[in-house]
Parts: sequence; C-alpha cells; structure tokens
Amino acid sequence: MVVADRHHPLRSGGPAAKRLAAGTRRLVLDALRRDPQDRWAAVFGRIAGYSFAAAVVSGILLLPFFRASMATVAYHGSYGKLDGLPVSQAYQSVLAISFDVRGGLLIRQVHHWSADLFVAAICLRLLRVFFRGRFSGRALPDWLIWVTLLPLGMLAAYTGTLLPDDGLSGGSLSVITGVLLSLPVIGTHLVFAIFGGAPPGHQIIGRDYWVHILVLPALAGALLLASFRPSLRRPRRVRPDPLLPFTCAVLVLLGAIAQINPVWLYGPYQPGSISAGAVPDWYMGFLDGALRLMPAWELTVAGHPLALGVLIPALVVPGLFFTCLFFICLALYPLADRRITGRRPPRGLLPPTPADPANRTAVGVAGVTLYGLLWAAAANDEIAYHLQIPLYTVTWIFRVLVLAGPPLAFLLTRVMCHALADQRRDEELHGRETGRIVRNAQGGYTEIREPARQAAPRNAGPASAR
Repeated sequence: MVVADRHHPLRSGGPAAKRLAAGTRRLVLDALRRDPQDRWAAVFGRIAGYSFAAAVVSGILLLPFFRASMATVAYHGSYGKLDGLPVSQAYQSVLAISFDVRGGLLIRQVHHWSADLFVAAICLRLLRVFFRGRFSGRALPDWLIWVTLLPLGMLAAYTGTLLPDDGLSGGSLSVITGVLLSLPVIGTHLVFAIFGGAPPGHQIIGRDYWVHILVLPALAGALLLASFRPSLRRPRRVRPDPLLPFTCAVLVLLGAIAQINPVWLYGPYQPGSISAGAVPDWYMGFLDGALRLMPAWELTVAGHPLALGVLIPALVVPGLFFTCLFFICLALYPLADRRITGRRPPRGLLPPTPADPANRTAVGVAGVTLYGLLWAAAANDEIAYHLQIPLYTVTWIFRVLVLAGPPLAFLLTRVMCHALADQRRDEELHGRETGRIVRNAQGGYTEIREPARQAAPRNAGPASAR
C-alpha cells in the first residue's frame, strides 16, 4: 500500500513547486519575449526559422537514400501491391525510404510537415505585421524580406512534392505544364527548355532535385539570416530558445501520427492520368481553386490562341498579388496609411482609437476571405461528391462567392471597426457602464459610470442596485 507523502516538496505549494512554477513562467515569457516592434511577429518568424532548420536537417538525412532519376525499373520491395510494376528510380527510392529504411517514413513526413509549417509561419507573420501597419519606415526592409520568403517557401515546398514521381506529383506537374503553355509566344519554348524536350521527358526530376536541395534553400536561408540579424548596439546574451525544442517536438509528433503524402496509395506517375480527388498542399490551394473557377475563355491573337482560363488565374492574379505586396507597400500604401491614420499606427490588431485605419483592417479581412474561398474551391469536386450536389452548381456558387465575398467582408469589417471606435470614444468621454443604478433624492434613477481606464471588466460580479 502506497501512502502519499503530504510533505513532498512538490505538494502543498512547497519550495520545489514554487520554483517549478516560476521556471515554467520564465520559459513561457522567454519564448514570448517582447520584440522591439512586435513580439508575436517575432514568435512566428522564429517558428519559421526553426521549421526551415528542421526541413534542412531532415532533408540531409534523406539525401543518401533518394535517387533523382526517371529511369524505369521493376519494383521489388516491401509493398507487395506494386511488386513487379515498372516505376521510376525516384518512386522506387521513395517507397524504399518509407518501408525499408528504419525511421525513413518518420523523417520523410517530418520533412513534409516542416515545409508546410514554414509557409504557414511566414503567412501568419505577414498577416500580423500587415494588420498592425508596421511595414513602412524602418520596418520596410524586414517586410520586403518576408514577402520575398513567401513565394520562395511555396516554391521550395512545391518542388519537393514533385520529386517522388507518384500520381499526385505527376498531376501537379501537368498543371504547371499547362500554366507555362498558356504563356503567349514563349510558353512552348519555356516548357521544352525546362523539361529537356516534350513533357514529361526524362530530365525534370533531376533538374527539380537540384533546384529543391540547393538553389531555393540557399536563397531562403540567406533571407532568414538577413531577417534575424542581431543588434550591434544592444548585444544580447545568447540563451536557448524554448520555441526550438517545442517546434521540433510538434513536427516529430505530426510526422509520427499524421499521415501526409502516402505515395504508395497514388501509384507511379503515368502521363495523362491523375488521382481522383487530388488536391495540392494547402499553400497552393488558392491557385488550384482559381483554375477550377475560371471560365474556359480563349482568344485568338494574330492567329495564335490565348487561353485566358489558365493565364489569368495562374499567372496574372498571383503576379499582381505579389507585385502589390512589394511595390504598393513599398511606396503608395504607407503614404495612404499615414494619411488615413494621421500618425504612426498604434499597437494592437483592431483599431483602439477613432483615428486608426479601419480601411487597412477591412482590406486584410477581404484578402483573407478571398484566399479562403479560393482555397475551399480547390475541393469543389469533393464538396459536390459528399453533399450530393452537382459539380457545376458548386462551381457557380463559388464563382459568386469569390466576386461578392471580399467586398461584403470589407464593408462588414469596416462597419465593425468604426462601431468599436465609437464605443471606445464614448467610454473615454462618458466612462464605462458599470451596471449599477442609484436613486437620487428626487426619486429618479441614474447609472454610475466609471472612467474607462479604471472601470472593472465586463464579467465582474453581479450588478447591485439601491
């Protein structure tokens, strides 16, 4: 029989328990230590850096086992359903990593999850900085660095999904081929230069391999180092960051329990075929959704067809988006933002004072709404299948939502921001409602208001009356 010790140092709030609680608080505060500009933006940036490091380390561990070759071989391995089928050496090596190399599947999935988390952390950082308006003045170089990191990270992760040469990556490669062919004049020549002949050819996996493991990681790593440059004026003591083991632990946990990219279920790539219900990774969903929603418009210019149904959603819209992030935020938007606010944007996500930029918040919400709708439209076939709705009906619903959703989100967000600003202005002028009603000598009733800075929270105790 085991008897609990009441005098154990971790029980009854002993010294050891207090030291443990204090140490935990210090770890949390250290993980969220205040940045000179924005601590949460710094947290997202550090998570992006640590996930990039995890992707590099896991990628280095996978290098000796992967064969970047499209040469055809007969598969004889642990996965019996594909035994004897002709596959590429790239696909065979990925199956060997997944089933024959000890810990190979875990490392491969950690590598994939690291790439997804890297892009997600960049997006969260950019959203945080945008909503707070800290992308001009001294913060402009940092903003441009992270805006450049976004397409680089997306491209690095996307080139990695092409390497297994399975049915899903082959379908993604076919989409990219169609997008490049939609370019007028140079599209066909560009495709033949990239593939080394008629697609899919026999060189694209090898070329994509070197771009994925050398070119894009080097550029992304250089930009990350430029973003995390230390301050020479106020050098800090080097301390271990609790976010590093936490990020790595989350990635290992995801790699162990959350299956991602099971290439053995898709089978080897065969030109002209694609898996049913295939969708890209989350960061490329907006592109796939735009391609599915765009009508199949086509023009003929000087006797040459111009496929607007592919050119506009796949090249024009993303190109305009990143161009706006660069140049509008570089020159035009900071001036307009200062004119709207009349001063430097304050801290906080939503406008805390009447002079704050409700328009910027509304623009950000409209952009997030547009991205979310395009992302959901990438699964229009799955939605139609599970809800038993005709595919064309679902497609037209998303077309209407994509056109009407962002303006509606802009208007609603702007109204809400102005309502919050009016409420704060009223509290500053007249005080905050306390819920206490007093009766005066003449028999009337008056509500007691407290100054906004000294007022009790709204969820305080029940109101009292006299």
